[in-house]
Amino acid sequence: MPRRGLLFLLVLGLTGPAIAQSRLTIEGIMDDPRWMGSFPRDPFWSEDGRWLYFYWNPDGAPGDSLYKVPRTGGEQPVKVSPEERRQLPPPGGVYDRSRARKLFVRDGDLFLYDIRAGRLLRLTQTVEQESSPQFLFDDRIAFVRDNNLFELDLRTGMLRQRTDFRTGQPPSTPRPDEQQRWLRQQQLQLFEVLRRRQQRRQEAERWRERERRAEHPPRTIYLGRRSVQNLTISPDGRFITFQYVTPPEDNRPTQVPTYVTESGYTDQLRARPKVGSPQPRYEFTIYDTHRDTMLTLRRETIPGIYDLPDYERERRQARGDTTSRYRDPRPIFVHGPFWSPDGRRAVVVAVAQDNKDRWILELFPETATVRLLDRQRDEAWIGGPGIGGLFSPGVIGWLPDSRRIYFQSEETGYSHLYVLDLETGQKRALTSGRFEVFDPFLSRDGRFFYFTSSEVHPGERHFYRVPVEGGPRLQLTSMAGNNEVVLSPDEGMLAIRHSYSNRPWELFLQENRPGARPRQITDSRSEAFKAYPWRDPQIVTFRARDGELVYARLYRPERPNGAAVLFVHGAGYLQNVHRWWSSYFREYMFHNFLADHGYTVLDVDYRGSAGYGRNWRTGIYRHMGGKDLEDYVDAVQYLVREHGIDPKRVGIYGGSYGGFLTLMAMFTQPDVFAAGAALRPVTDWAHYNHPYTSNILNLPYTDSLAYVRSSPIYHAEGLKGALLICHGMVDVNVHFQDVVRLVQRLIELRKENWELAVYPVEDHGFVEPTSWMDEYKRIFRLFERYLRGQP
Repeated sequence: MPRRGLLFLLVLGLTGPAIAQSRLTIEGIMDDPRWMGSFPRDPFWSEDGRWLYFYWNPDGAPGDSLYKVPRTGGEQPVKVSPEERRQLPPPGGVYDRSRARKLFVRDGDLFLYDIRAGRLLRLTQTVEQESSPQFLFDDRIAFVRDNNLFELDLRTGMLRQRTDFRTGQPPSTPRPDEQQRWLRQQQLQLFEVLRRRQQRRQEAERWRERERRAEHPPRTIYLGRRSVQNLTISPDGRFITFQYVTPPEDNRPTQVPTYVTESGYTDQLRARPKVGSPQPRYEFTIYDTHRDTMLTLRRETIPGIYDLPDYERERRQARGDTTSRYRDPRPIFVHGPFWSPDGRRAVVVAVAQDNKDRWILELFPETATVRLLDRQRDEAWIGGPGIGGLFSPGVIGWLPDSRRIYFQSEETGYSHLYVLDLETGQKRALTSGRFEVFDPFLSRDGRFFYFTSSEVHPGERHFYRVPVEGGPRLQLTSMAGNNEVVLSPDEGMLAIRHSYSNRPWELFLQENRPGARPRQITDSRSEAFKAYPWRDPQIVTFRARDGELVYARLYRPERPNGAAVLFVHGAGYLQNVHRWWSSYFREYMFHNFLADHGYTVLDVDYRGSAGYGRNWRTGIYRHMGGKDLEDYVDAVQYLVREHGIDPKRVGIYGGSYGGFLTLMAMFTQPDVFAAGAALRPVTDWAHYNHPYTSNILNLPYTDSLAYVRSSPIYHAEGLKGALLICHGMVDVNVHFQDVVRLVQRLIELRKENWELAVYPVEDHGFVEPTSWMDEYKRIFRLFERYLRGQP
C-alpha cells in the first residue's frame, strides 16, 4: 500500500511515555484511495442463504474480487473461484410466485436458476441482447429482444414473438400513373392467360393470409421517428403495454471538446441539451392481443391534469390573464403497470413532466381508463425518498391479498410508508413522525415490512420491522452510524454493511432479532490509515434567521488559529451531516488536515439537503442561493458567537452545487467570506441540464426571474474577496463553458482578485490523484494566504 504523504513523527514526552502522533499531507490524503484499504461493497446472499458474498480487495489487486463467508461467520472470508463464480446467480433478477425459480440476464443472455435443486439453466445464447425478463402464468416467461417482446414456454420450449416493432417507415409500392393503369387494364382485357394467372395469384395470397392469421402473428408496427420503452406483458399474456417515445424535432445537444487525446487531434464529446430544450413526448399504449386492438391512455381523464402551477398562475395574472387551467392536458410519463399477484388488477404511476404531480392510478386495460387512488401535488417539485419521479416509479407494490397496495408519500411533510385498500379506498400510514423511511420491502410471508429509517437521529440509519396490519416498529440494528442491511432469504440473518463518521465500511453478521450482537467479518483499514487519529466530527445545531434548526458537522482544532472554513457539499439533494463514512471522504480527510493547522471547519446541511423532510428539500425552490446561502451566513454568526472565530477570517469552498454556492457567497455576501474556492461550479443555471434544473427553477423562458436571481454570472460584480475557480475541461455534467463564460464576465467587470485552475483530462468527478493533489494544494494556499496572512 502506498504510504507516501503520511509523515509519522515520534514525540517524546519529558515526563511520560512516548506518544505516537502523525501529521497528514495533501499528497497523502489525495493519493489513490487504496492507500486507506479496500472496503467491502455490494453484499448479497446465496439463494439458499448458506453463504454471504461480497466484493473486496484486501490484497491491493488492480480490481475487486468476489469473497464469501458462511452465514454463521467465524471464518476468514474466502476468495470465490472462477468456476464457482460462473455458476453463481447474481443478485437481483426476478422470482416466480413461489420463489422456487429465478430469472436473470448475464452478458445479454437469459438464465433460469432452480433454487431448490441448485441448478442453473442457460435459456439463450444469441448475438442480440435479452433484457427485462418476467414470469407469466402457466410456466411461461417473457423477455425483450431487439426491442420486441418474446414469450417462451418452459414446458415445451416453444418461443413465440409477441410484438413486431420495426424501425422506419413501412415499405411502399410505387403507384402507377394514368398511362400505366390504362395499359394494365388493356392487357387483362385482351389476354385470358393473364386474367387466370392474376386470379390464381390473388387466391394464393388470400390463402396465405388466412394461414398467417390462424397462427396469431404479432401486428407489424412501423415506428417512423418513434421508439418504444417499458415493453411488458400481463401475467396472463393478454395485454402488452409500452410507451411510444417521440423525440423532439429540434433538441440541440452540446459539445464538449477534449484536448489531450491519443490521436493528437481535438475530439468533440456529444453531451446533454440545456434546460428548457424541447422534451420527448410519451404515449402509454395498451395492446389487447385477444381483440387485436391498440388503445392509448387518455391523459385528459386524470384528475388535475389541467391544473396550473402557482408560479404560472401568478405569471398569467400579472399579464391580466385570469385562467386557472391549461388548455391542453399536461404531458406525463407512466410507470408500470404493476400487476397484482393474481394477475387481475393493475396500477400505474403517472408523473407530470413538469414534476408537480404524481398520480397512483388503477388501470383498466380493456378500456385504457384509470381510477385515481392517490395524488401527491407539490407546487415545488415531486421528490423525496421512495417517491420517484420522471425516471423512477418510486416504491410501489402489492400485498399478497391482491387487494391492497403499498407506496411512499410526503403527505405529512416526511416520506412515510402507506397501505391503500383498492376496494374501500382507505389509506393507512404504517409509519409517521419527523423522520424519513428508506427502501421498504415485504417479508416473504407478507406479514411484515422491513425498512431503513432516520428515526433515531437525522444523521443515523437503522433497520426496522413493522407489521403490515399496523403496530409498533421494531428496531433491529444497534450500531451507531449507518447500517445498510441485506436480509438472508430465510430472513434469519442480517448482513450489515456498517460505517461510522471516522471508520469506513465493514461487514457484520447478526441474527434477525433486537439486541442480537453483530459479529464483524472484515477488517479492511490499512495500517497507514489506522496510524492517524481521525476526528469524530461533532454534530451541532444552530438556529437560522427564520427559526429553522440547521444541522452541521464541526471539526475542532486542538490549537485554534481563529479562522474558519465552511464546506458546501454538492448534488443539492444530498446529506453530509451524519454519523457514517462520507462519500466525500477526501474532503473529510482534508478537514482533518485543516483542523491540524488550526482551522475550525464546519460542514452544513443547508436548505435543499436530503434527510430533513419536504420543506427542507424544497427550501431552494425558485431561488438557489437564497435560503441555502442564508444558512451559511447564519453558520458564520454561530461560529463567531460560540467558537470565537474572527468574522474577517472566514473561507468557504465546495464542488458542483457547492462550487455554485461558493460563487454566490463570494458575489452576494462579500463582507462575510474573505476567500472562496469554487470547484466545477454551475455559473448559469440556464446552461445546466433539464431534469434537475427545471424541477427547482421551472423553465428559463417561463420563470426568468428565478434564473437571474439564482445564477452567479448575474452577480459577479459583487466580488471583493479572493476567489479560486477549479474546473475539469472534459466535464460533461457542468460544462467547462460555464466557467469560461464567467471568466469573460469577470474580465469585463475588471475584477482582479481571482484565478482559474484548469484540469485538461478531468470530467466532473476527478480521477487522477495528481489532479486532486494540485486542486487541494491550491485551496490550502488560498486559505493560508487570505485567512492567516501566510505568504
